[in-house]
Amino acid sequence: MTRELIALTHYDVVEKVMFGGLCFMVNDKMALGVEKDRLMVRLNPEIYEEVMEKEGCRAMDFSGKPMKGFVFVDADVLTTKKKLEYWVKLALEYNKIAKQSKKKAKKK
Repeated sequence: MTRELIALTHYDVVEKVMFGGLCFMVNDKMALGVEKDRLMVRLNPEIYEEVMEKEGCRAMDFSGKPMKGFVFVDADVLTTKKKLEYWVKLALEYNKIAKQSKKKAKKK
């Protein structure tokens, strides 16, 4: 359903395997992803502390250090379309102003 929600308003969407799951790149920037039984959300770091108080929300932590501006949301709290839309909206709003990651140079 995440794919369908993004496609309603965005055309430049690419699916890419990243962070051990399937990520949705919007305008060449990671916006959302699905990893195991949780949603990965890239959101505005300014609202990070606020959203961390939401049910099922946890810091995205792959290396022992939380990635500020990235969170995991447990799938079992995404029980309605409205709840999923909340997280998709946060990601897509931030995507408009988020900086692109630096592209790695291709090996020759």
